[in-house]
Amino acid sequence: MAPRPGEVVAFVLRSSRRIAVSVVGAALVVAGLAMVVLPGPGLLVVVAGFAVLGTEYAWAAAALERTKRTAARAGRAARRGAGSAAGAARRFGRRPRG
Repeated sequence: MAPRPGEVVAFVLRSSRRIAVSVVGAALVVAGLAMVVLPGPGLLVVVAGFAVLGTEYAWAAAALERTKRTAARAGRAARRGAGSAAGAARRFGRRPRG
């Protein structure tokens, strides 16, 4: 029994959306990873790529959550490092820059 034309159209649209999400999300992740070593907002673009992929794939949603946790930890470490650098400058009688 052949599929009805409406079923074929629905399948093509569903597949096209998944392919488009996969291509755009993967491009964002790859571009973001390149921007980690090149100038640009690397981590932000990687997160955006995982967010796009997460709309279709459960593994990408899990990777997005893991990436957000890692980014939060890195931000806290950077703030601690900046705070300790300013404190060290004050202890040695220098004014912190910036």
